[in-house]
Amino acid sequence: MVVSTRIVLSLLGVLGAIQAGLSYNLIDRYSASYAYPAFGCIVFLAFAVGWMIGGLAGKGLVRGFKRVERAAQTRSAGELTVAAIGLLVGLLVSALLWFPVHTLPYIGNWVILPLFLVVGYLFAYVAAKKHRGILRLVGVHQLTEPGVAGAPVPAGQTLVDTSAIIDGRIADIVRTGFLSGELVVPEFVLRELQQVADSGDPLKRARGRRGLEVVHGLRSDVPVATPEIDFPELADVDAKLLKLARQRGLRILTTDYNLNRLARIQDVVVLNVNELANALKPAVLPGERLEIRLIREGKEPDQGVGYLDDGTMVVVEGGRRRVGDTVDVQVTSVLQSPSGKMIFTRIGDASGE
Repeated sequence: MVVSTRIVLSLLGVLGAIQAGLSYNLIDRYSASYAYPAFGCIVFLAFAVGWMIGGLAGKGLVRGFKRVERAAQTRSAGELTVAAIGLLVGLLVSALLWFPVHTLPYIGNWVILPLFLVVGYLFAYVAAKKHRGILRLVGVHQLTEPGVAGAPVPAGQTLVDTSAIIDGRIADIVRTGFLSGELVVPEFVLRELQQVADSGDPLKRARGRRGLEVVHGLRSDVPVATPEIDFPELADVDAKLLKLARQRGLRILTTDYNLNRLARIQDVVVLNVNELANALKPAVLPGERLEIRLIREGKEPDQGVGYLDDGTMVVVEGGRRRVGDTVDVQVTSVLQSPSGKMIFTRIGDASGE
């Protein structure tokens, strides 16, 4: 974009310099020994000025296009459609106003462009703000935002919280195809990620940067919306997520145990990454035998703790004295919770061998 803008403006500058030289009859007015070098300098200067201005204009255009892209991602299809129609109506009204305005002495020709810009913008802005009422007025509800009365909730739209992004497994889930549709990452979640990434704690800083990289990588796999939505009256990010989920009828993807419980209490649909991971772990039933390496002592007396290959904690009764050894154990019970799975075992068989 920057290079293209530079080339276009440089060529326009060169053409303008050539046209000015021909119009002024530079070659005829002065001798060739002076005219041609001067003409060449003017053309080169016009090219250089166009190149420099093109660089600045190109960077401005790139930033402008990125802002437009981000703004478009935060708006519903209904809002964009009605705003475009409002802009067309505003331009039509401006064209009608042009007939009386251009006859005004002195200022008539100068106010034409501001007239089109201001009136077109006002019509587009008002139409976007009132798009729900306009769509309902004409009997169209399919393009309204989720959570609005009479509007269906978009299938596959999922609100993602900070913990699920930092966790990183969401990227793998999306790539496998188990989670599809549009992911919604509100601005206040991105702001929290940025705060974590700017933390003075090296561990937190690394986790925050990883989260920002995950969001960037997700854009290549699924649509990701980053709406500029905030609830200033709420200080807690979890409370903002729950309010947004209730307003728009969205489900929440999280790994936060407390957010999971609060969402269920408020009848918000939750997709818990930890619950999914636990569901995919091989089932272990009481009475089965396992071979486990004990790596540390447990919290209770005479307990040892080891882990399966998938990270599941195994608590071994009577294993405190065997820490560091690989022992054969028998499963006595399995504790399943949203925060994870724990397997309780004892050395030997059920009879206490």
